[in-house]
Amino acid sequence: MSRYQQRAGPTMISPWLIGLVVLTLYPFAASFYWSFCRYDLLSRPRWVGWQNYGRLARELAEGGTFARALGNTAYYAVTCVTLSVVVGIGLAVMLSWRVRGKAIYRTLCFVPAVIPTVAASVLWMWLLDPHQGLVNGALESVHAPGQGWFKSTSAAVWPASWPDDHQGRIFGSKDGLVLMSLWGIGNLLIIYLAALADIPHQLYEVARLDGAGRFRQFWHVTLPLLTPVVFFNVVMGLIHSVQAFTQIYIVSDGQGDPAEATLTLSLHLFLAAFQDLDMGYASAMAWVLLVFVLLVTVWLFRTSRHWVHGGG
Repeated sequence: MSRYQQRAGPTMISPWLIGLVVLTLYPFAASFYWSFCRYDLLSRPRWVGWQNYGRLARELAEGGTFARALGNTAYYAVTCVTLSVVVGIGLAVMLSWRVRGKAIYRTLCFVPAVIPTVAASVLWMWLLDPHQGLVNGALESVHAPGQGWFKSTSAAVWPASWPDDHQGRIFGSKDGLVLMSLWGIGNLLIIYLAALADIPHQLYEVARLDGAGRFRQFWHVTLPLLTPVVFFNVVMGLIHSVQAFTQIYIVSDGQGDPAEATLTLSLHLFLAAFQDLDMGYASAMAWVLLVFVLLVTVWLFRTSRHWVHGGG
């Protein structure tokens, strides 16, 4: 190769290399250094050792802001991932049935996934308005109690957060965020539909010959062969839900309202860094979040051998 040809390759990929160094590697290393500093973005970082991590540990032990943000994040992530698997598989199975207009139904289920996050957030704020929202109007039309949604601190799967006089009003702000995430489940549907189409029809024929009904075919054939896809969607859904920011910022007025019920770690990190100008504390929180996601992901990989099954 000539000298010109040897330099052509690095020259062609130099924009990507510069972007990798400037936009990824440098911020990654800088945030690790800042997590041990007191840094307000206006003056030079000052080394304080483990003070930022000690502050996070105290807040976690005393039930401070970081503890509430971690609890909200865990609630949102676990609920979103669990419901996305159940609803996604259920819709994918129904959309795989041979019915007239199947392509139209698939399109309608996928369209919400391409709507911009800001537009979807504003739409759901209107739909879930406690006083004039269409969802509460539909509930009241069937004599069901209206819910507080984004104006309430209660959480449906967390009974300790229900008010003493809830009178059936158990859905709160975090549940509204979960509904928003389920509405855009179209990307997962595409993956589940592709996985369903990849299951050999011979397995269903053998199951029918053995006397298996629809439920047993689903439980013993469909679901085991979907577990690799379920595992992939669980890991990606966990990462995506922990990083969720835009919709949470919009529906909570950028403060985690009401009463920090929607204050997740991503929002708390943003407010600490750019509102309180405490970049050292925010960087420490980011690294704690990274370790938290890493540990959960490793645990999922370790346990996958017991419930993820391949085609063989």
